[in-house]
Amino acid sequence: MSSSENVIQRGKLLVHIAENGHSFELECDEYTLVESIQQYLESLSGIRLNDQLLLYLDLKLEPQNPLSAYKLPSDDREIFVFNKSRMRSNSVPPGPEELELFEKDYPDPQRPSSSSHNPHPLDDAPDPALKALPSYEEQFRYHYQFGDVIYRRTVIKYEMCERFAREQRVQEKALEIARGNLDHFYKMILQNYTDFVKCYSQQQRTHSNLLVNFGRDLERLRSIKLIPVLQTPDRKCLLDFVKEDNLQKMVDDCSNSHRQFENKVGDFKQEFGELKQRTEHLFSSKASILSRDLERTVKEHEHHINEQKSIMQALSKDVGLVKKLVDDCLTSQLSNSLRPHDAVSALGPMYEGHDKSYLPKMQDCERAITNLLIFCKNKKTEMNTFVHKYMQKIAYIQYTIKDVRYKFSVFTEALKRQNDQFEHLKVVRGIGPAYRACLAEIVRRKASMKLYMGMAGHLAERLATKRESEIRRREDFLKVNSLFIPRDILASMGLYDTPSTCDVNVAPFDTNLLDIDISDLDRFAPEHLVGLSFKKCPSSMSQDGEEGSESGTENYNDFVEASELVEIAGTSKLEVENAKLKAELASTIAILCSYSPETEFEDSEIGNVLKDSAEKTAEALRLKDEHVKHLVNMLKVKQMQCESYEKRIKELENRLSDQYSLEHKLNKDASSEPMDEASYASSSLLLKSGGNDSSGTMNPNMDSSMVEPTRDEKDEKETMVADVGMVLATSSSGDYMPPPLKSLTNDDQVKASGDVAELRNLLMEKSNQLNETETKLQAAMEEVTRLVSELDISRNLLDESQMNCAHLENCLHEAREEAQTHLCTADRRAAEYTSLRASAVKIRSLFERLKVCVSSGGVASFAESLRALAQSVANSANENADDGINEFRECVRMLAEKVGMLTRQRAELIDRYTKAETSHEQLTKDLEEKKELVNNLYMKLQSEKQVNKEKISFGRLELHEIAAFVLNADGHYEAINRNCTHYYLSSESVALFTDHLPHRPAHIVGQIVHIEKQTVKSSSMGSSELNPYGLPIGCEYFVVTVAMLPDTTVHSPTAAS
Repeated sequence: MSSSENVIQRGKLLVHIAENGHSFELECDEYTLVESIQQYLESLSGIRLNDQLLLYLDLKLEPQNPLSAYKLPSDDREIFVFNKSRMRSNSVPPGPEELELFEKDYPDPQRPSSSSHNPHPLDDAPDPALKALPSYEEQFRYHYQFGDVIYRRTVIKYEMCERFAREQRVQEKALEIARGNLDHFYKMILQNYTDFVKCYSQQQRTHSNLLVNFGRDLERLRSIKLIPVLQTPDRKCLLDFVKEDNLQKMVDDCSNSHRQFENKVGDFKQEFGELKQRTEHLFSSKASILSRDLERTVKEHEHHINEQKSIMQALSKDVGLVKKLVDDCLTSQLSNSLRPHDAVSALGPMYEGHDKSYLPKMQDCERAITNLLIFCKNKKTEMNTFVHKYMQKIAYIQYTIKDVRYKFSVFTEALKRQNDQFEHLKVVRGIGPAYRACLAEIVRRKASMKLYMGMAGHLAERLATKRESEIRRREDFLKVNSLFIPRDILASMGLYDTPSTCDVNVAPFDTNLLDIDISDLDRFAPEHLVGLSFKKCPSSMSQDGEEGSESGTENYNDFVEASELVEIAGTSKLEVENAKLKAELASTIAILCSYSPETEFEDSEIGNVLKDSAEKTAEALRLKDEHVKHLVNMLKVKQMQCESYEKRIKELENRLSDQYSLEHKLNKDASSEPMDEASYASSSLLLKSGGNDSSGTMNPNMDSSMVEPTRDEKDEKETMVADVGMVLATSSSGDYMPPPLKSLTNDDQVKASGDVAELRNLLMEKSNQLNETETKLQAAMEEVTRLVSELDISRNLLDESQMNCAHLENCLHEAREEAQTHLCTADRRAAEYTSLRASAVKIRSLFERLKVCVSSGGVASFAESLRALAQSVANSANENADDGINEFRECVRMLAEKVGMLTRQRAELIDRYTKAETSHEQLTKDLEEKKELVNNLYMKLQSEKQVNKEKISFGRLELHEIAAFVLNADGHYEAINRNCTHYYLSSESVALFTDHLPHRPAHIVGQIVHIEKQTVKSSSMGSSELNPYGLPIGCEYFVVTVAMLPDTTVHSPTAAS
């Protein structure tokens, strides 16, 4: 059905049978079901519908689908039909290819003999040459018929060869389709096998490692004791986390299962190896001869057909020539004609050529094509057998692929069961890494807490700074504008409000963490608990764990980057960096522990990176800890010195207080009150100085790990305290030693009072100097920090400059080398240009001389000048001349020789032309004479033909001849002739001559237009229709149809006649 909107796609569908290469072209449309095509093919090819497998490229045609589902029909698309019954292993192989019997349809004609020679009008001719013409005609007709039979047989055989080659090409295409379909499924199964082997190898390696090292893992867990805080009566070591009773039985079960599964997989690998070997061998196998080679061989034999065609044309021409001679001899006057004698004499060589050249050549061509047909038939038989075996192998491989595909699901399930069975062993292996990861997480959290608190304090300081800046800006604004706007108006506007303070309060967290540091990690959980190995194996890590560790690391790195320049109150940058490094090292250790215990890294790339980072971080922390310990030790030494100084000062104060008390008792009225004031001032001053030193040296509320004073500051303070101590010691041990009570006078008291005042002044000066020194020290520290930063910047710039200088030196070296190369190239090209220019000048001079030779007039002068040029060029030849000049000289020499030869040939041709012109004039005269003679003979021949046309034939009647018929006694018109009887006039011709006459004439003369040969047959009815002329049975007779001659009148017979 068709409409204006939907147009049905019709076309031809080309279908090929794979097993024999036969092709069928079917008329169908896009709505034709595949099942209908299969039913029609069953009637054509004999392949049952259930055994048909239709493939279009890599697609299988389903019976219930229409052709439109596969974009069919289309003129440039082909469908291949495979016979599934032939693909079974027990199917019968195809037999040899059978040839169609056509020899009986084209038998060799019977060679004519003298006994079977039919009578001919020229048999009674007086001239023997004329008598030989009928036999020549008969032999030539036999040669033509024999050649025609050979040609027809050869063409049929050649067409069969072409069909065999075409069918073999179809079979090769079918094999390519089947091979492509198999390759598609084989690649899928090979990919599945590769993935399975990869997964199995990884699991087998993991499980083997677990089984081999299980005892070592137990001993490792047993040797690691828990932190004392975590120990309980039931849990002393890591091994107590699992039940040790059933472990050995579980290991034995896992070992047996692992061994059995390994054997099963080994058998499966062997089976797949055989499948792979069969498939690769199948893909590499090919037929003994390809279709293109067979087609080329068939094409090479096509010249035999062309040769037979040319021979048949020659035979046909010769038959026409001899028939024309016979006709001419029958219609001419035999006694006066000489042409038949010349013609008969020429027929002998023609007959010899037929019998000894043409027909043997045609037979040789037929034999060559027959041999080609046998060769093509054998190759077609081999191809059928090859296709049969090839398709059987493909079917077997596809069956094996299906079996292997089913086994994949079984082995995948077995892999999962094996993995589940080894989970308990993985738990034993994972206890150590998990324990180390937990301890590392404690260290990381403690470090991150410090950073977190520091960020909170830093944020509070920034907000306070912003608040103070905003307050100052508002105060400046009000100071400027309050001169112009009343204060109450500004207050009503709300411009007197101030920003509120921001209090950043962080609630304490992680208070229950164990008190361990990074240095305690290897002591409580050594690195060998992790059990990581770095080998050339692909890393296997669970995807969830990997993503979790990566996300955790990224988040923590963001947190660390956010606290890059934060200084926590009461700490320094060194301490902040120390906390960062501890946190990074702990995070890295936790990530390493999060990997599976059996993880192995390919080429040690990832493992080396992680290991290097961990080692570098640990080394940096170790150096920082050593530096901190060194500073703490120095502070402790200074603190001890300060304590000794304080103790000495207290002793001096006690001695002074005793002296003052003694003086007070001796002279209560005079100097007791000043002494008390001096003692109080001195003691308060000394206590203040000592308190400042001790507070500046040590803060008991601050963590010792967070204290890091600089070396210059410590040295300065040590010097100041030493000076004060020395002064106090000198004054106390020398001038201010109290004398005995009995020798103490008023002068001594006055002197002691002056000494105390002097000591008091000295202490005040030292305190001021100490404050000034602290201020200078702070400024010096800031200057040192600035200079260190500038030094780092300068060092970086210096390193960068050195790298740039090295790069520039490399570039300069490369540029020098390149310039040297270019210079050498330029020199070489300059030398080449100089030599080319000299060669060009020489060539130009030679061309100028050649031009002069060419422009010289006359052929002879040109040849002479060219010969002279060649001689001069040959004489001026130089051994150092380049190839171009030598070639030009050689060309000039050869040109001179050619021109000389052409000059001689020209002279010879002129001489020959003169002679030929003379002979041509003579031939022209002879031709005129012959032409006149031929015209005379032609006129004579035309007159003879006119006479022959008017003659009545009395021999064997032929077409277009004149015959006379006489009415016999039976009332039939019978021809008048000799030696050939039973020629009767047809009823149509009798009616033509007698319908307009009252009576039938006695004779009729007319021109023969048709002769029908008939034989009298026997009939039980005896009807006259089968034998109208009363002739005996088996007798041959001829019914002749004639036409009326022009200018003839048929007269009726008179009564007397």
